[in-house]
Amino acid sequence: MHIKKLYEIKKPVISFEVFPPKQESSVETVTGVLSGMAKQKPGFISVTYGAGGHGNNSKTIEIASHIKNELGTEPMAHLTCIGATKPQISSILSEMKNSGIENIMALRGDIPEGFCEKDHGDFRYARDLIEFIKETGDFSIGAACYPEGHIECDSISRNYDHMYEKQQAGADFFVSQLFFENGTFFRFMDQATSRGITMPIVAGLMPILGKSQIQRMIFQCGVSLPSDIIRILHKYENSPEDLKKAGIEYTCRQMENLIINGHRNIHIYSMNKPEIAMQCKAQFDSLFQEG
Repeated sequence: MHIKKLYEIKKPVISFEVFPPKQESSVETVTGVLSGMAKQKPGFISVTYGAGGHGNNSKTIEIASHIKNELGTEPMAHLTCIGATKPQISSILSEMKNSGIENIMALRGDIPEGFCEKDHGDFRYARDLIEFIKETGDFSIGAACYPEGHIECDSISRNYDHMYEKQQAGADFFVSQLFFENGTFFRFMDQATSRGITMPIVAGLMPILGKSQIQRMIFQCGVSLPSDIIRILHKYENSPEDLKKAGIEYTCRQMENLIINGHRNIHIYSMNKPEIAMQCKAQFDSLFQEG
């Protein structure tokens, strides 16, 4: 099933994200995680492009296929294009199609260390990959968006230009990078709408689990921290379980506020932790039962 249809019928959708095991580990090491996620009956589960976002597409496809064919849940496989050629991408698309995968999150991908301009391959930007995938006519395509702007983009205005270009290239919906302050997302949505974005935009949320995770988000993604998060980190820095509990509770409060304000599509960066998916899904369901 194409994920875009979930958003077209305008019912609330919660989805989760998982990542493949490291190169030296087998896919079986995450099958329990996948089963735990699927039991929550999300709209879909997205699978990143290898651990840390680097190319390991065989495991991405294997996991996505397992989610669909063994667990009966719709998957969305991430696909990056930096340094790739059209024949390489065509081969991956064929493998995905043969595995029953119908949904792709199309991304440029992180620039590898030592990368130079001549190494860019046949795709410079995510929009080029989206356009190429769209030519096949067989996939529903998701694209990334950035409520605080992409860390490599100096212009906030260009942030919306890039979104519009992805939409014009054929993106069916957007999933946002994580954010910790809902006002940031509300302002982003207003600006995106005013700049001609008409495709659904899904709010991406990630519970905080520790200082090292937060440091990665700040320096790799350019995410800002509200004072409430800083207080939580300070209060529970020596108690990982209490920090995890407080982090999930914060995410659930974010989700509730988003839903109250009309944003009914939520994507949880669950970090391969079924307990995060379970608690977020329970809160999600309760909000609509109450409504």
